[in-house]
Amino acid sequence: MEASLRMKLLRVIGLRNRSPDGPDPKSILGQLELKVSKPTWHLQDVNSNNLSPLPPSDMNLSSSSSASSSSSTGSWFSGVVRGRSDRSGSVKMGSDSVSGGSGDFSGSVVRKNQFRGVLFKYGPKPIQVAFKTGDYRQQVIFIGGLTDGFLATDYLEPLAIALDKEKWSLVQPLLSSSYSGYGTSSLQQDAMELDQLISHFINKEDSEGVVLLGHSTGCQAPVSDREYRATLPETAAMIDLASTMISEGRGLELLPSEADPGAPITAYRYHSLCAYNGDDDLFSSDLTDDQLRLRLGHMANTPCQVMYSMADEYVPDYVDKKALVQRLCKAMGGAEKVEIEYGNHSLSNRVDEAVHAIIDFVKREGPKGWDDPWH
Repeated sequence: MEASLRMKLLRVIGLRNRSPDGPDPKSILGQLELKVSKPTWHLQDVNSNNLSPLPPSDMNLSSSSSASSSSSTGSWFSGVVRGRSDRSGSVKMGSDSVSGGSGDFSGSVVRKNQFRGVLFKYGPKPIQVAFKTGDYRQQVIFIGGLTDGFLATDYLEPLAIALDKEKWSLVQPLLSSSYSGYGTSSLQQDAMELDQLISHFINKEDSEGVVLLGHSTGCQAPVSDREYRATLPETAAMIDLASTMISEGRGLELLPSEADPGAPITAYRYHSLCAYNGDDDLFSSDLTDDQLRLRLGHMANTPCQVMYSMADEYVPDYVDKKALVQRLCKAMGGAEKVEIEYGNHSLSNRVDEAVHAIIDFVKREGPKGWDDPWH
C-alpha cells in the first residue's frame, strides 16, 4: 500500500496469562538468509549490496504505556493502560543531518545489514516467527507496512544498536499480512497476532514492558491509503466491484489482478483500504475532527509520539501536512509531534533523526514494568 503521511506509533499495552504454544524455531520465508553460528542466529539481507527501497507502505507512529490486562482471557487491546500527563509536545527535527546508518556494528549488528539475535515462533502458524536482537526484558516491536517483512527500513540497523545500549531488544515479527499477505489479511488478524506476540514475551520471557513502533500501515494505518489510491485510475471501478462482491457475500474472494499488482487482494481488504469509511480509513485528511476523535480517541491514555515525514512522496499534494498531523495528535488526546523536515516516506534520507526521536521517546515514556492490579 502506498499512503499519505508518515508517522511512528510506539504503543504499550498489557496482557497476562495468554500463553500460545508454538513449535521450535524453523526456517523463515522471504529474501533473507539465516546463518547459524552457535549459539546465535544471524539475519542478513541477501540484497545488501543493492539497497533499493522496499515498495512503499505508509507512515510511522509511536506510542507507549505500561499496562495490565483486564482479565486473564482478555485481549491486550482491552487491557488497562497507564495514564499519562496532560502535556502534549511538539519537536521539530532539523534538516541538516543525513545518515546512512553507519556506526559501531557490535552487539546486535554484526556488519552492514547483518543482525545477530534469536529467531523464534510466537504462534502456531508457519508465518508466526519473529527475530529479536538483544536479550533484554523490554522490547520495541517493529511493525512494518504493506509488503514489508524483515529488515524493512534503513533505520532498523542503527536503531538496534541504539536500543542495545539502552538495554532494550528490537523485535521484528512476521504477521500473516507480511510481504504479499496483506491482500488476504485484515487489521483484526494483525491485532490478534500482535496479541499472541506480546503474550509470548510476558508469559515466556518475563517481559517488563513493550513499545510498538509502527511504520506505514504497520501503524494500523495512521495514513490514508484511500487518499493515495484515489489518485490511481482503476480505483473507482474496483471499489464498485468490491462493494458488489461484499453485498453478495463474496467479500473473501479475490479481485482481478489489476486491483493490486503487488499481491492477491480480497474484495473486503480492497474496500477496507480504498473506500470511504472502510475499516482502514482512519486518518484521511477529509475526515472531520469528530470522526478522527472517534477513531483515535482511545489513544488518549497511552503515551504516543507521532513522527511525521514532511516530504512524504505518497501524500497527495493537496494535503496540508502540518495541519493534518496537528489534527491527528489532537484527536489522540495530545500526542507528541515530531516533524522530520525533508523526510521521505521511509525516512531513508533522515535515519539519524528517526533513531534519535525514537530513542528519546523510549527513554522518557518506555514502561518500567507491568502494572499488576492484583497486588
